[in-house]
Amino acid sequence: MTRRLLNIQEVAEYTGLSPHTLYTMVSQRRIPFVKLGRLTKFDRYELDRWITSQSVKARRPFSVSIPLFHGS
Repeated sequence: MTRRLLNIQEVAEYTGLSPHTLYTMVSQRRIPFVKLGRLTKFDRYELDRWITSQSVKARRPFSVSIPLFHGS
């Protein structure tokens, strides 16, 4: 069974962010977290939702239309 609440080191491995960056994001409330007394934990489901919300969608490819000129 997979645990729902992760500690800072597990989230660092999961996201590729450093623990220092995560603590900074927590202090700025830029990432969802749970406080259990003095412990900072991260809900796996909320973290996945947050990651999805941070995703940047790709744009459609840029196409160039070159007008054709007819000489007289």
